[in-house]
Amino acid sequence: MTERPSLDEYFLEIAYVVGKRATCLRSNVGAVIVRDKQIISTGYNGAPGGMGHCLDIGCIRDLNEIPSGMWKEKCRAVHAEQNAIIQAAIHGVSIDGATIYCTHQPCFMCTKMIINSNIKRVVYSVPYPNTDYLAFLKSTGVEIEHIPFELKY
Repeated sequence: MTERPSLDEYFLEIAYVVGKRATCLRSNVGAVIVRDKQIISTGYNGAPGGMGHCLDIGCIRDLNEIPSGMWKEKCRAVHAEQNAIIQAAIHGVSIDGATIYCTHQPCFMCTKMIINSNIKRVVYSVPYPNTDYLAFLKSTGVEIEHIPFELKY
């Protein structure tokens, strides 16, 4: 008999499955927003609606040889966390007090969106080299949990 996953592991695994839809050539990232043990929104990283996917037209950052972590504003992709927050807004679903499960530690821009959207907890798997963002989240009272996770099939 296999061990039953915790709720955090369960939702984190779903975030990884959501991330499989990502259209970014550099990284597949998924996010799931949960409140009261119910999924209320999901998102993955990719080009804005109506625009060509990097999978199809190439990555601007790669074409310009921009190193990872540099000049993020040159990236065409909307981040997974942003897309999950946007989808909740489009459908009129409050994420106040929710938890966001992310395959990767949120970047600084996503961190600010998480704070302003009143998400109260962040669970992520892959750490980001810059840990300043975690202190920024903690300073606003957002709970953070790092759970190393490996998707198994």
